[in-house]
Amino acid sequence: MIEPGLSFAVAVHSIDGKRMKSSFFAAQGVGRLLALTLFVVGAGAQAHTGQETTAGFISGFLHPVTGFDHLLAMVAVGIWGGTLGRPLIWALPVAFPLLMVVGGVLGIVGVPVPLVETGVAVSVVVLGVAIALAWRALVAVAFLIVAAFGIFHGYAHGAELPNAVSPVAYVVGFVLCTVLLHPAGIAIGMLGLLRGGTTALRAGGALISASGRWILTGLPGVA
Repeated sequence: MIEPGLSFAVAVHSIDGKRMKSSFFAAQGVGRLLALTLFVVGAGAQAHTGQETTAGFISGFLHPVTGFDHLLAMVAVGIWGGTLGRPLIWALPVAFPLLMVVGGVLGIVGVPVPLVETGVAVSVVVLGVAIALAWRALVAVAFLIVAAFGIFHGYAHGAELPNAVSPVAYVVGFVLCTVLLHPAGIAIGMLGLLRGGTTALRAGGALISASGRWILTGLPGVA
């Protein structure tokens, strides 16, 4: 069975051999996370009716793409990881959804986390700035930034859990959607290897950051 993202790694080989290896490791990480989510879905299905599980999974899967801020952040994580190369090309897209699980559980059980919506908007701003400035952050710094933002995004998803659906399937749904969005960002990040690609990426990062700022100013109590 070909693991998700492997075809993308092969395509990158024609551009840069070293980046191809990084993409391959990214694909391995994504594939393992996909396998884990499918396992959890199966386990959750045993504890809930089929209708609850299906509804929960669909609701969770669609939730990230119905929020502009979530969509931008998830793609931005992939772009930034793609521009940073190994090991962050795979570490960031794996850290974000894993910490989303933590945040999602906190949101579902109602553990108070302050300024969640602000944190989500700030994540779009910061990730956009990182891309625009081509910030070569230290591995630990980049990892911690993305992990922290993953908790905010996961909490926002979990706190909006619909009634009468399986919480486990719902969490798996939004995590799986996130996992599938990150490779799209990585692919965009690879544009930096092409002539004029770096300029395009920086312009895109500036646009992402501006969008985050617009979202931030629209929040209650934020000037």
